[in-house]
Amino acid sequence: MRAGFIGLGAMGQHMARNLHKAGHLVAVWNRTAATAQAFAGDLSGVTVAASAAGLAATVDAIVICVSADADVLEVVEQVAPVLRSGALVIDCSTVSAAAARAAGATLAARGVDFLDCPVSGGVEGARDGTLAVMCGGDAAAFERAQPLLRAMGRAITHFGPNGAGQAAKATNQIMCAGIIRAVAEAMAFARAQDLPLEALVETLGKGAGSSWYFVNRAPNMIRGSFPAGFRVRLHAKDLGICRAMAAECGVELPVVESMLAEYAELIRLGFGDEDISADYRLKAALFERAARKGT
Repeated sequence: MRAGFIGLGAMGQHMARNLHKAGHLVAVWNRTAATAQAFAGDLSGVTVAASAAGLAATVDAIVICVSADADVLEVVEQVAPVLRSGALVIDCSTVSAAAARAAGATLAARGVDFLDCPVSGGVEGARDGTLAVMCGGDAAAFERAQPLLRAMGRAITHFGPNGAGQAAKATNQIMCAGIIRAVAEAMAFARAQDLPLEALVETLGKGAGSSWYFVNRAPNMIRGSFPAGFRVRLHAKDLGICRAMAAECGVELPVVESMLAEYAELIRLGFGDEDISADYRLKAALFERAARKGT
């Protein structure tokens, strides 16, 4: 299957590279052309398309990894008139379930199958091809997409029609919000107790309270450095989607609301492009302020 990739961000570049390793990637397009040129420069057999539509004209399948609802819908509008009937579009962005259903309807009118396939696993999972992939769409299209999905992920699950993949990802993002906050608070507490933090992470990483996030992001907190794996402003965008979906059910979720408030503060302080583990900054500040009051 000849595949093109649209959206060469921190995750997308790794995912596209794994498609190339599996022998599928033949073309890429990115809004910033220089990024696409640099990416394709060291990969044999990969061309840089002049536009999303230009890419669509040359491939059997397109994988999309962009930031927001409007981005996905814009790409779909551009490629829909060009893709041949029977082509496949796999969207690995994190967007609303409503946007996924709208994209699916647009492409179905052209005889093109659409799968919403948001992913989880961070930059590390994208690099290693071990992402969890949550899929929504036609079951037959899901089976046809397996060679591409297996090049990028390890746990690949079909959850139902278009929108179901995004609903599963929203569930994941709510879980992440709680874990992020708990780990940040725990690590700030541990530092205030003068514990040896490297030994703590090594030990608790094997305990009942451990998680992928703790093992892979608590070291950021020890160093006080938060290189972007998943940016604060992007998770805030995702939690906004979760908030809206919960509101459709007449519910407000406390974990989502509290995390959105903390992200708003981080963005206000200029940390919106840091990794989500930067939430530790707010928790450490609590202990610092208390210590100053006590002196």
